[in-house]
Amino acid sequence: MTMFLDLRAIPSGGFVAHDVTVRDTSTGAALALDEFERRTRGRKLVLATHGFNVNSEEGLSELGKWDALCALPEPWAYVGVLWPGDSIFLPLLDYPLEGLVALDSGRLLARFLNDHAAGAASISLVSHSLGARTVLETIQNLKRRVAVLVLMAGAIEDDCLSNEYAQAMKQVAQVHVLASRSDWVLKAAFPLGNLVGEILMHGHPYFRAALGLQGPHSVAEIEAFYQLWQIPDDWDYGHGDYLPGQQVEPRMAPPLPVPASDAPLPRATAHWKPCWSAGVIASQFER
Repeated sequence: MTMFLDLRAIPSGGFVAHDVTVRDTSTGAALALDEFERRTRGRKLVLATHGFNVNSEEGLSELGKWDALCALPEPWAYVGVLWPGDSIFLPLLDYPLEGLVALDSGRLLARFLNDHAAGAASISLVSHSLGARTVLETIQNLKRRVAVLVLMAGAIEDDCLSNEYAQAMKQVAQVHVLASRSDWVLKAAFPLGNLVGEILMHGHPYFRAALGLQGPHSVAEIEAFYQLWQIPDDWDYGHGDYLPGQQVEPRMAPPLPVPASDAPLPRATAHWKPCWSAGVIASQFER
């Protein structure tokens, strides 16, 4: 990852900056906007972001390791996106407010890309957890089509692609949804946070399952090429398993197949799961 886009006002806490800061990954130094434009001109950008309750330091670490595991070939260029999705207070209580922060972050990112990524050959977006709302809001406000959208463990309603973001989906060529019925965070915490969040964001509460459990409620309205990666129950794939932690294993070389419901574990080791999710990402850019 040669660069990352920092949408945060402060390193920890849920505050969105007024402007995006472009940073060099190796030094952390801020880069001029014309330098970002120069580095991305003619490149196929893959912007990847984290989810809820991740501070700046954690986001840099997780997204940086994901970049190494993806190892995207030319002409694709992986760019990390940091947004202020970490809890100000207690995570479960703060989660509904972070939905609003995710919306603000998506609008800020879209404005930046509209102004400074016009020279990029294409734009693709990858998210984890509540980052789904950030990237979908980005697409909603983007003035160009999106080549590939990958939503992992989406902490957003399972009808979002055909309801709230139906218009945004018309701008996407391909969409891949990774979901796991073993994601206990989405099973237990999402419905409660969703109830409060809908009151704050839309004025009326309703209960829906999360996109990251079994994929969309309906795919009939999705015009893009759509693929569901339903992770086998026996893989015991939890909410925190998609992004790398402290221990990182060798990458899984693409292309990876969509697993069958009875597929064996891809690797009989302790920390294989982030390698698999990165391999799924890379598989969309090896074609």
